[in-house]
Amino acid sequence: MAQHATDYLIIGAGATGLAFADTLLHESDAHITLVDMHGQPGGHWNDAYPFVSLHQPSAFYGVNSLALGTGRKDTVGHNAGMYELASGAEVSGYFHQVMHQTLLPSGRVRYLPMSRFEGLDAGTARVTSLLSGAVSTITVRRKLVDARYFSPSVPATTKPKFSVAEGVRLVTPTQLTQLWQGSLDGTQERPTRFCILGAGKTAMDAAVWLLECGVPQQAISWVMPRDSWVVNRLTTQPGEEFFKHSIGGQLAQMKALAEASSVDDLFERLEAGGQMLRIDTRHTPRMFHYATLSEGEVQLLRQIQHVIRKGRVLAIEAGALVLEQGREAMDDNTLFINCTASAVEPRDIEPIFQPGKIVPQLVRAPLVTFSSAVCAYVEAHHEDDATRNQLCTPVPFPRNVGGYVQSTLVSLSNQMRWSQDKPLRNWMRESRLDGFSKMTAGIDPADTEKTAILAELRQQAMAAMGNVKRLMGGSSPGQNSTG
Repeated sequence: MAQHATDYLIIGAGATGLAFADTLLHESDAHITLVDMHGQPGGHWNDAYPFVSLHQPSAFYGVNSLALGTGRKDTVGHNAGMYELASGAEVSGYFHQVMHQTLLPSGRVRYLPMSRFEGLDAGTARVTSLLSGAVSTITVRRKLVDARYFSPSVPATTKPKFSVAEGVRLVTPTQLTQLWQGSLDGTQERPTRFCILGAGKTAMDAAVWLLECGVPQQAISWVMPRDSWVVNRLTTQPGEEFFKHSIGGQLAQMKALAEASSVDDLFERLEAGGQMLRIDTRHTPRMFHYATLSEGEVQLLRQIQHVIRKGRVLAIEAGALVLEQGREAMDDNTLFINCTASAVEPRDIEPIFQPGKIVPQLVRAPLVTFSSAVCAYVEAHHEDDATRNQLCTPVPFPRNVGGYVQSTLVSLSNQMRWSQDKPLRNWMRESRLDGFSKMTAGIDPADTEKTAILAELRQQAMAAMGNVKRLMGGSSPGQNSTG
């Protein structure tokens, strides 16, 4: 039995674990061990469908010490004119580079892939190799970091929650891209209809991919249990040339929060101001998970006319879908695409800093890797968990449109506390994961237009916080589960 010792044992070498390890490495002299069940760093990116990409600019993703991408703008496609979106392959390669060119060369990081964390007892962790079965013990001198809080479910590794009759063709988005294999040897008939199951970002990606591959919209059906509001990608751009869209967009967001009379009124104001988009303007969305699309992608998705709004799928039978609110007849030669796995499983919020344990969570929605890096910085530079938790209040991820208000409130409250911590504030201004802080810090005082936007943004943010509690109906954070 191998025996090791480390200061911090991080469970999970996905985006959260790597972002935490990177910042902790650069902000302390700690020794770090990462344990992960995948064979390569990157977590769920190892299992993602081939046409996946980031839905926000690469500049906001990854670890703090190493840029993702080249900072270029796309010149073709639905993201043309905006900053690049790393593909899944690019993200996987990037995390491999983070591990093998930054973390491991430091001499203070140990990486245990294909290994399962078995538990921690009296400061000693047990880890089992998935390949050999060998057991290692690791003495944890300081803290266990559980980086699995945001581990998403992906279609390729998640069993459907509905029954599927024999003979029905059901594929994951990954298998969708492999249909050519059956076409080559004649073992599979070409589908006459494609039916997308699910309404989240994976389903949106699958629909865009089908249309871009030449499938006519008449041959596509889309099971949409709930319509969703999506963020307009134009408002997430990091370059100074997008100041009016990004910082001006934040101002529009705060004004909407300050003036809205209800949650529905809030989203209508955000839509009117160009902050939010919806695929079908005839339906009021009841879901919001920070999915981000360009206006071009939304226009493309609007081409799909056969949208089935009868709730979730309960079963797929020969020639029919069984849904919560009825049945829907389907062609016998339909290919069903399972996009129902939830990228964000609902989890109870818990303190980030606990005795002997850290559970990184969102501290600014929706930036997962930035949030993890902030948690690591606070761990390295503050001595007690009470202070750390005060600076890092977990932001609840919205389960619906009402949850957006609560998420924004907590994000704003954290931001105000960070602004009063000078070292943390200065670190954020230099952080590549927080492009907006750097953008606002670099404004020329002589630029009266931009300074006026910033001044109004601060004023509206205070007014927004005053109105948010009324929008929440004076309820506790549990309001996130209603609306």
